[in-house]
Amino acid sequence: MRQLVGVVGFRGYSGAELVKILAAHRRVEPVLLEHGQDGDDPRPFRLPKGLLKIPCRPELVAEHSLAAVFLATPPEVSMELTRPLLETGAKVIDLSGAFRLRTAERYAHWYKEQHTDAGLLAEAVYGLPEFYREQIRGARLISNPGCYPTAANLAIRPLIRSGLLDRSRGLICDAKSGVSGAGRKPSLKTSFCEVTENFSLYSILNHRHVPEVLLNSGLEEEEFSFTAHLLPVDRGILETIYCRTSVGKTTEDLLSAYRQEYAAEPFIRIYPQGHMPDLLSVAHTNFCDIGVTVAPASGRVVVASAIDNLVKGAAGQAIQNMNLCMGFAETEGLL
Repeated sequence: MRQLVGVVGFRGYSGAELVKILAAHRRVEPVLLEHGQDGDDPRPFRLPKGLLKIPCRPELVAEHSLAAVFLATPPEVSMELTRPLLETGAKVIDLSGAFRLRTAERYAHWYKEQHTDAGLLAEAVYGLPEFYREQIRGARLISNPGCYPTAANLAIRPLIRSGLLDRSRGLICDAKSGVSGAGRKPSLKTSFCEVTENFSLYSILNHRHVPEVLLNSGLEEEEFSFTAHLLPVDRGILETIYCRTSVGKTTEDLLSAYRQEYAAEPFIRIYPQGHMPDLLSVAHTNFCDIGVTVAPASGRVVVASAIDNLVKGAAGQAIQNMNLCMGFAETEGLL
């Protein structure tokens, strides 16, 4: 029998992606949890027919024995709902930034808002399976990573751990995302006429995803420069990372570090020398594709990291986390 799992925020882009993947999952069945003004959306997604839909109330979550609840909601809504949902016995997988930064002080600094349930910050496990798989297995609250930090951390940390990165030269991450990364709420910046035939940057020097990279890659803030750009496409993230290695190191040296780090990872694909990933390579998949090129004479390094922001950057990774904490095969529903 398939276990029931709830989705709050199922009318957003990430929430709808969650429902679509969960509906094809062999071990669980999605339940649509209505919250706030969900029912007033004049442009509902075409979701699979026949799914149970109930109000998002703790007593109903308990009554229907939901094993887990996904929160594809703004941070303030996640803070409101998480503790009552945990008290029902359900595991909570939060796709917002509410529980990613570990301290209320850091959250206030980067999100410019006060955290309303700081007591849960110490409990939340950062849900990047390639780094924290064993902690995720035993967690009841998982904080799904941001899309930009997922691509960045998976590309950067192997270089830090290998000792191949010349950290005195700093690291630049030039990140581009499809428009769905901004969410479904209408805004001038993401309207068709502003986005089409255009390419723009935003949140310069204070993007809220920066601390996620610092906390999980091993970099210090003074070493890291990050700029986000908006691409005129619906989905996908491509990050081009510029750094330095020791003079004389080769592309194969860095590729060996990546292969050693990710040899057993089902969702990381390392490209052979001379090849780099692009958006179409990862669209509608849970893969992170990584390629690297080195100039041995100067030590200059270019790394490319590509993901689908709605899958490995959101819904797919959330389901990967669910699989781990509920004891399913990690790849279930994703391959």
